[in-house]
Amino acid sequence: MTDPAAAAWHRLAETSVLLDGFHALKHALRFGAEVPLAVTTDREAALTLATELAPDVRDTLDALLTEVPENTYRSFVPRPHPTALAALAVRPAREANLQKLAHTPRSAPVIVLDNPRNLGNAGAVIRLAAGFGATGVVTTGTLDPWHPTVVRAGAGLHYATAVERLTIDELPSGPVFALDPEGDDIRSLKLPDDAVLAFGSERSGLSTELRARTDHLVSLPMRPQVSSYNLATSVAMTLYHWSTSTAAPL
Repeated sequence: MTDPAAAAWHRLAETSVLLDGFHALKHALRFGAEVPLAVTTDREAALTLATELAPDVRDTLDALLTEVPENTYRSFVPRPHPTALAALAVRPAREANLQKLAHTPRSAPVIVLDNPRNLGNAGAVIRLAAGFGATGVVTTGTLDPWHPTVVRAGAGLHYATAVERLTIDELPSGPVFALDPEGDDIRSLKLPDDAVLAFGSERSGLSTELRARTDHLVSLPMRPQVSSYNLATSVAMTLYHWSTSTAAPL
């Protein structure tokens, strides 16, 4: 006999977002994700974890979680999470995200990752952007910002900000501040709330197309002979600089 949870999972998986682990599901629920199915190998342990770490979503999880055998759970995920919990969520409508990105006036910047290569880095940036209350994160190039590895690295916080892949021509309006070692020291600038903050590829930096769209090249303070910062570190430093000069509280 077919397991109903397994049948439902396989029916939904191709068109849904995989939320891998307790923290991804917790954050997605907090920010309004529609989650039709969530499974765990130990329902009691999952609810105990929610009581300890996220009591605000405990009742929602209680109503949502289905306990499944470990081998069934392992068949759902590419790499089992230590919390032994996974869920499928509805991806936000692209049109709704595009409207959020295009809406003006903006109270927080948009982050642009220009042709990023590393899925984990992209997820870490989305997590940062959500924490700082950024309007959204846009990627250019071939990387899918909703890839399961990106969502896992972002701890489900894709649902707390607008995440989309666009071309350079489709970027939201606003002054573009692009990070580059030859730019003006960021400490001498105030980043406006409607800024588009652009970061080049981990390997090759800013593309020619994005440079052509850039209004201001900006550099981060860096000790001589240190070649670069991690992408997520660069985004964190830039968002922190913006946050120290904005009047809008999170």
